[in-house]
Amino acid sequence: MKQLFEAMNHPEKTMKATRLDLFDFTSRPMRAFHVTWVSFFLCFFAWFGMAPLMPVIRKELGLSKEQIGNIMIAAVAVTILARLGVGWLCDRFGPRRVYAGLLAVGALPVMGIGLADDYLSFLLFRLAIGAIGASFVITQFHTSSMFAPRVVGTANATAAGWGNLGGGVAQMVMPLLFAAFLGFGLTEGSAWRVAMVVPGVLMLLASVAYLKLTHDLPEGPWARPASANKKSLAKFAAAARDPRTWVLGLAYGACFGVELTVHNMAALYFHDRFALDLKSAGLVAGSFGVLALFARTLGGYTGDRVGARLGLRGRVLTLAVVLAAEGVMLVVFSQMNSLVLAVVTLVIFGLFTHMSAGATYAVSPFLRRDAVGAVTGIVGAGGNIGAVLAGFLFRSSAVSTTAALFYLGLVVVVCSVLVLTVRFAPEDEASLRKELDAARAPVGVEGVPAPAE
Repeated sequence: MKQLFEAMNHPEKTMKATRLDLFDFTSRPMRAFHVTWVSFFLCFFAWFGMAPLMPVIRKELGLSKEQIGNIMIAAVAVTILARLGVGWLCDRFGPRRVYAGLLAVGALPVMGIGLADDYLSFLLFRLAIGAIGASFVITQFHTSSMFAPRVVGTANATAAGWGNLGGGVAQMVMPLLFAAFLGFGLTEGSAWRVAMVVPGVLMLLASVAYLKLTHDLPEGPWARPASANKKSLAKFAAAARDPRTWVLGLAYGACFGVELTVHNMAALYFHDRFALDLKSAGLVAGSFGVLALFARTLGGYTGDRVGARLGLRGRVLTLAVVLAAEGVMLVVFSQMNSLVLAVVTLVIFGLFTHMSAGATYAVSPFLRRDAVGAVTGIVGAGGNIGAVLAGFLFRSSAVSTTAALFYLGLVVVVCSVLVLTVRFAPEDEASLRKELDAARAPVGVEGVPAPAE
C-alpha cells in the first residue's frame, strides 16, 4: 500500500516495468504482457484462419477473382472502425474489460462462418470476423500502460509481434487441421467449417483468462474520475487533429497494411503462380508470418536503442529507414519467377515489414502522452486502411497480382519519405530525456518493485 500511495502522489515514481523479463509470470506488468500477446495471437490466428483454405473455399462456393478481392477487403475494412472505437473505449474503461468483451463477442462469427453456404453469407461473416483485428489496439494500449519509456517500444513490438505470429501459424496449422478432419471422414466442405470452431473456442477461454489474470495498470484496476471520462472524446479529437498521428497511420498502413494483405493472398498466390499444393503453399506463406516471432521486436528494440542516443528524432529515422527497405524488397519480390528466389525475397521483405510495424509503435506512444489509446487506435486503423486500399488493387482484373505487388512496393517507399515530416517539440525531447535518466537504475520498475499479485 505504501508503494501504491507513493506512485499515486508522485507520478515520476511510477510502477511501470523498466525491463522486459520474459521469464517473469508473476508481476502485474509481465503477467499482462504474456496474457495480452497470447490473446492477440489467438485473435490473429482466427482472423486469418481461412486464408490458407481459400483454394478449397473458392472451389466450393465458386468464387471469382473480384469476389475474393471483396472478401479480402471485408476481412480488414470493419477493423478500421473497430480500432477507432476500441481505442476510445480503452481510454475510458481500461484494457481488461474491453479485451475480454472483444474476445467473447469476436468468437461468435469465427465459429459461425461454418454456416456460410454462398458468397454473400461468407462475405458477411468475414466482415464480422474482421472486428477482432481491433485486439491489436488493446494489446498496444495495455503494454504502453505497463512499461516505462526506456523499454516501451520493445514491449509493444514484442507483444504485437508474438501476437502477429498467429497469422503465420494459421497458414501452417489450418491446412493440417483441415487434413485431420478429412481423415476423420468429413468432406472438404465440412472439414474447413469444423476447423474454424477450434480458434473460436480458444478465444472464449482467453476471454475468461483475461479477466482472471490481468490488471489494467501496474497499480491495480482502471479508476478514472468522471471528469476524465468526459475529456476522453476531447482527447480523441485532439489526437485526430494532430497531423503526425495521420502520418504514422499512413506509415502503419504501408507496413501492417501490407502484412495483412500478404496474409490474405500469399497462400493463394503461391498456389496459383508456382502450382504448390495446399499444405506447401501454406508453409511458404507461413514463413512470412513466423518472422513476427522476432522481427517486430527487432524493430521496436532498434527504435528504443537509437532513440536512447538520438532522442525522439532517432525513433522517427529508424522507422523511415526500415520502411524504405521494406518497399524496395517488395518491388524485388514482385519480379521473382523462381520459387526459391521468391521465397528468399519474401523472407527478406517480410523481415523489414515486421520491423517497420515494430518501429512505428516505438514512436506512437510519445505523440500525445495524455491520449495513448486515441493515438494507438488511429494509427492502428491506418494499418487497416492500407490493407483495404491494397485490396482494391488486388481485386482489379485489369491488374495482375505481380503488378499489384510492384505498385504497392513503390507506395511504401513514398510513405517512408513522408515519415521524415514527423517532428517533436524540444520540450517533448527534454521531458523524455528526464524520464530516461530517472530510470537508469537497474531495478525491475521505476522507483518501486512491481507487485507480485
